[in-house]
Amino acid sequence: MKIVYKKFTCRLKTNEDSGDDETQTKDIQKTEKDLLPPIEISPNEHKLQYAYALWYSRRSPGKQSSIQNYDQNLKLVGRFASVEQFWSLYSHLIRPSELATPTDFHLFKVGIKPMWEDEANQKGGKWIVRLRKGLVSRCWENLILAMLGEQFMVGEEICGAVVSIRFQEDIICLWNKTASDYVITARIRDTLRRVLHLPASASMEYKTHNESLKNVHRL
Repeated sequence: MKIVYKKFTCRLKTNEDSGDDETQTKDIQKTEKDLLPPIEISPNEHKLQYAYALWYSRRSPGKQSSIQNYDQNLKLVGRFASVEQFWSLYSHLIRPSELATPTDFHLFKVGIKPMWEDEANQKGGKWIVRLRKGLVSRCWENLILAMLGEQFMVGEEICGAVVSIRFQEDIICLWNKTASDYVITARIRDTLRRVLHLPASASMEYKTHNESLKNVHRL
């Protein structure tokens, strides 16, 4: 499987099928933090508060996802822990609006996999913003810069962000750890509206991951 960058092509290894859904659920707790070495930062780099991992996934339209094949469809693009490392990765990526459909970018803190079943996500949820075509690249950049810059001011609540490229619209989601904390979710909503420059009339939906698990298809 390939992700095409502006200046180079990165070939991603496809995992072999392994185990059943029960085994796969247990394996979710073994994140990239457990399997990969720590990210090294040189003294002259500007360290971020958290280290992040960028994932890519693409699925067949209309195809139902099990825990196992969704996990195997996630491809780790790269990790970073400093401002310089982020721009080194980001400057070579294709912008979301140029991706084929249906595909997703997932930017999550190292140690949290972009899956509902991950321990950090199990009690959480996500704010969902649906965008008309043509807006997603700007909105995605504004969102991730706000996330890396800790503009949401909600402590460790933010888990990560997802941009989903679809045929009729594009979708941006911001995941947090505690769906039951309405003060936190409201603060995230208001900050998200501000950093995306959304009008007051823009539609925003909050969905818990427990709600999402009731559905067959993943956003």
